[in-house]
Amino acid sequence: MGLTNAMYSGLSGMEVNQFRIGTIGNNVANVNTTAFKGSRTLFQTQFYHTLSGGTGPSAASGGTNPMQIGLGAQVGTTQRVHTNGTLEATGVPSDLAIQGAGFFVLRRGASEQVYTRDGSFTVDANNRLVSQDGYPVRGFGVDPAFNLTPGVLSDIVIPLGSVTIANATSQVALDGDLSAASALATQGSITASQALVDGGANPVSGATLLTDVRSASAAATPMFVKGHIITISGVEKGDRELPPMQFEVGETGETMQDFADWLEGALGIQEGVGVANAGVAIEGGAIVIRGNPGEVANIEFEVDDVRSSNAAVPLPFQFAQAQNATGGGIDTSFTAYDSLGAPVSVDVSFTLESTPNTGPVWRFYIESPDSTGATRAIGTGTVQFDTNGNFVSISNDQFTIPRDASGASTPVSFTLDLSQLHGLSTQASNVILFEQNGFPPGTMTNYGVGADGIVSGIFDNGQVRTLGQVALATFANDTGLISEENNIFAIGPASGAPAIVAPNTFRGGAIASGMLEASNVDLSREFIGLITSSTGFQASSRVISTSSDLLNGLMALLQ
Repeated sequence: MGLTNAMYSGLSGMEVNQFRIGTIGNNVANVNTTAFKGSRTLFQTQFYHTLSGGTGPSAASGGTNPMQIGLGAQVGTTQRVHTNGTLEATGVPSDLAIQGAGFFVLRRGASEQVYTRDGSFTVDANNRLVSQDGYPVRGFGVDPAFNLTPGVLSDIVIPLGSVTIANATSQVALDGDLSAASALATQGSITASQALVDGGANPVSGATLLTDVRSASAAATPMFVKGHIITISGVEKGDRELPPMQFEVGETGETMQDFADWLEGALGIQEGVGVANAGVAIEGGAIVIRGNPGEVANIEFEVDDVRSSNAAVPLPFQFAQAQNATGGGIDTSFTAYDSLGAPVSVDVSFTLESTPNTGPVWRFYIESPDSTGATRAIGTGTVQFDTNGNFVSISNDQFTIPRDASGASTPVSFTLDLSQLHGLSTQASNVILFEQNGFPPGTMTNYGVGADGIVSGIFDNGQVRTLGQVALATFANDTGLISEENNIFAIGPASGAPAIVAPNTFRGGAIASGMLEASNVDLSREFIGLITSSTGFQASSRVISTSSDLLNGLMALLQ
């Protein structure tokens, strides 16, 4: 009886050690499998044959201990070890690793969710981030404005080369200094044409038709007929040269007043509060141009700046400067963008308007040569500083630039922020663009994934936009997950339901982009386990062989 029990006990030892060797073999085979989690085999004793339960102590005896004979060993469980593997840098942006707890969420089939630690992902033909087996990686998507929509899982999409974005300017901020030591802008330029008459030798008025206008010095020759083109180019306004402009007689306008109104808009002269008498008018039979105050608004014509397509009168209007503008100032330019991302040039001029005891007051003029309206003048306003040169207020900060017939939304409307400016008595004024939120069209050329799992698209216009956020699943009992082939885990009865979280929140680990998690198998430990398991197997087999020898000897005595 005892020898037979010994043989079966030895057999159980061989079986459990053999089982453990199988577990170690699987671990060693997967030592280079990405994100593999090794397992360990744990043994338990089998039931015991109890010969005596023992006795308690008494006055005469110290009692006896139980007498039991063990009947071998059994496999208690194989337990997966979910410690983190080391991270290996790959440089591939779609390779992701988890530093901490959690599993990537994959979609298998139409709606089944499975889980993995293997982050060796790629981007498929539909721009989806997928696993090696083509399972889409799940996460939180974005709305059309690239804002995250947490709580709703969707496939992570990385549209390299297929998404182009643009944004219309709505906020503009300038920075710099407006020197209070500048001269006050008290006078604008005045420019007048030669004397002009109509066919009756009368001084022209606003109602005079352009086809009836003549120079008083050549009253017999009309300057224009319908269809003639008047081109103005080379006109200087301050330190800037205005772009060429054209007026078609009979199409753009028919009368002298039409031409005066067009010229006022083409020159960007601003009428309104603080700029009285500025504009273009027909006075005393001549075209009189009154510019805005300040040297930066000084308008100056050369002899050949106004030309006509009429070969008989190629230089119709010859303007002469009657008065120069006075007063210091500064101008700056920046580029805004319409809804299609087309650039819109904007010029801003500043002139010192007054220096009351409450602090200097500057006037600014905004113009745009890309305006499709009747004038390049966009608007004007004042900026007030205190006696320490600090910004106090702005009188007008809302401006619009017409963009008719451009295909874009019209107008471009933006808010002007001058709160970064200072009004100290610096050596010179200096104003630059601080920031504006519009940008030209750009196509996504690259992407990156942050530690928080947010996928950011990088566009060739310098913009960065959120494309989504990789989600992680955490479980109350990771070891309760069921392992499947291809580094996949499925929910098991003991794992609990998944909690879908963002990385770095609610037990979810951080994401490391351009890295992969290595297997957590420790070869040194596995080799030691292999030695002890094989030794246990051999020793158990020796128990069987020894029991067999003893039984053979016993049988020989009976012969």
